[in-house]
Amino acid sequence: MISILLFAQLQEEAGCSEVEIEADAVSIADIKTLLQTKYGIGSLLESCFVAVNEEYVEDTVVVKNGDTVAFLPPVSGG
Repeated sequence: MISILLFAQLQEEAGCSEVEIEADAVSIADIKTLLQTKYGIGSLLESCFVAVNEEYVEDTVVVKNGDTVAFLPPVSGG
């Protein structure tokens, strides 16, 4: 099981703060596609920072069973 944490606008778009998927050896890019198709999350994913087990990663990183992936949208404000 891979835990996916969603924050801010992503959480609002998906309607939940955490998603779990049954997968092993799946890339961040594949997870983004899954979130877009299954949960209707829009293009905001492309500008997010992504962390696996609290370390920032690129879209090519492969996630394994037991990992936690966090999608962090850019912060805005003034």
